[in-house]
Amino acid sequence: MKKLLVSLLALISVLCIQAQPRMDRQKIDSIIRAHYTKTEVMIPMRDGVKLYTAIYQPKDQSSQHPILMHRSPYSCSPYGDQMTMGIYSKTHFFENNYVFVYQDVRGRYHSEGEFVQVRPLNPNIKDRTSKKALKDKVNIDEATDTYDTIDWLLKNVQNNNGNVGTWGISYDGFYATMTASSAHPALKAVSPQAPVTDWFRGDDRHHNGAFTFLQTTNFLPSLEGERQGRGVTPDIVKNDVYTDYLKLGTFADADKMVGPTVKMWVDIKNHPNFDTFWQERDARQSCYNLKPAMLVVGGTYDSEDCYGAWGTYEAIKKQSPDTELYLAFGPWYHGGWSSRGYNHLGNVYFGEGVSAYYQDEIEWPFFRYYLEGKGEKPNRINICYSGSNNWEKLTDWPLANVNYTPYYLHKGGALNTQAPTESASCTSYYSDLQHPVPFTGNPVRSRTTAYMTDDQRFAEGRPDVITFCSDVLTEPVKLGGPIDVELFTSMTGTDADFVVKVIDVYPENFTYPKEVAAQVSGNYPMSGYELMVRGEVFRGRYRNSFEKPEAFVPNQVTPVNFRLYDVAHTFLPGHKIMVQIHSTWFPLVDRNPQQFIDTYHCTVDDLKNETISVYHQSQAASRVILPVIK
Repeated sequence: MKKLLVSLLALISVLCIQAQPRMDRQKIDSIIRAHYTKTEVMIPMRDGVKLYTAIYQPKDQSSQHPILMHRSPYSCSPYGDQMTMGIYSKTHFFENNYVFVYQDVRGRYHSEGEFVQVRPLNPNIKDRTSKKALKDKVNIDEATDTYDTIDWLLKNVQNNNGNVGTWGISYDGFYATMTASSAHPALKAVSPQAPVTDWFRGDDRHHNGAFTFLQTTNFLPSLEGERQGRGVTPDIVKNDVYTDYLKLGTFADADKMVGPTVKMWVDIKNHPNFDTFWQERDARQSCYNLKPAMLVVGGTYDSEDCYGAWGTYEAIKKQSPDTELYLAFGPWYHGGWSSRGYNHLGNVYFGEGVSAYYQDEIEWPFFRYYLEGKGEKPNRINICYSGSNNWEKLTDWPLANVNYTPYYLHKGGALNTQAPTESASCTSYYSDLQHPVPFTGNPVRSRTTAYMTDDQRFAEGRPDVITFCSDVLTEPVKLGGPIDVELFTSMTGTDADFVVKVIDVYPENFTYPKEVAAQVSGNYPMSGYELMVRGEVFRGRYRNSFEKPEAFVPNQVTPVNFRLYDVAHTFLPGHKIMVQIHSTWFPLVDRNPQQFIDTYHCTVDDLKNETISVYHQSQAASRVILPVIK
């Protein structure tokens, strides 16, 4: 979605109506014009920089209306006389005459100033509401831009009720998080949705230190530099991403195409570890003492910023204990909650009304209560479980009744809760970097959203993938929380990645009812389907510290422990629990050269194959720890 370089709001709106004929769009535009007046202004910030802002004000001036603001680096298009379809897609807010405000962030599109990727909070601003801070023409950040914008809107938008809410998805979600730090007294409600939070440990650019090769080589050049709006993927992919990225090579080969005009790309190359550059861009540092109510939203099948949503919620909960904090998570892809008819991803069905429930029972009541003082607060924690496909109203997350249960990996591929007793036992595989494990079994020309729910049987049959599976379940196993991975491993080289997947294996002869199959899987053989409940990569060199990587000692048994972020899934009776482990996930993730060298400057000649062993013996018992709800 990001590579299209339009605001996520506008994109989602287009996706929601793209199947409709052209006349319907014209009708929607006419409806918007009948109810709203659009004004474009350049709002001055405290340092003199002016930010482009589009204001959609309801023609109904019989009462005062709240302001709902959206800040984005992706453009507030359409500009000029055209109206954004995004207003119409926010049905409840549109029908209740909210004031909609869209703003190009500093340095993007029609706004002045310098654009800084994931601009950190300015540490020189101590008290954001003090007279000194408000008159400071030097120290600015996204929070001060928010404060100045809100202040201007309150004074210049007629019949506003004095209350402002903000929201955003993905990168726009990062800006929503930043708005919460503005400390403006009129900002009452904020919703970071799949927010970019930490671009090194879990979101977008890296996962646990491993570089997201496919996504980043296209996204960053599309966002900045000489290839804005196009990226490099069209120049790379002639057949399919797996074949053509293998031909491309390594980061160093992509670097020749991206070039020095993409500043964040250069920063990635120059900051290979979790140093100060990345640490100060961790948005969780802005989550202290937040005043507005916060609704954090995320999707358990979000391939981009699932980590960010969980991380932002956890940070606010810990660092702002007095903040009125809400959480909504469902089995969505990135931004899927904005698609009202969403009920499946790929071949997997999640039930009807997954997104409608969120929109009607969570998002709308949240903003309505805090911006209008009407209705009731929604429940604090709302989680939709895949597998059982049901929404649950909870009091906390993770729940107090979670039993963190070790599932041990055994010789021969068994998976159960009994610790191994062997004195010497391991399972080995050969990681061949010339034939890496693909991230999907189908030839594709881009990173698909559905790979998160793709059938994993294509990987199980490979010799460089080891698999461990439970017996058929006789009772449901309900998971709610993070999954911890504790491996004991050795390798013939000095570094390796570890991809660990927790998989729901469907029963033999499983089929969807005809009415479900017709809109979801069609004729796909769902019998024995292997649904990835959670899969994540970890770059082994960071096993002790993301700041100070360490080489492995060849052939020495070494613990590698890491966390797979939270899941909400029920394994039903008749299903099985599976764990897959491998060391490549291409080209979703770049190839670790499997030796302790700089991955951003290495060449194809530096890639070394190696044998990797995972141990399951009494003194070195590899396991995954599942958050089983009692």
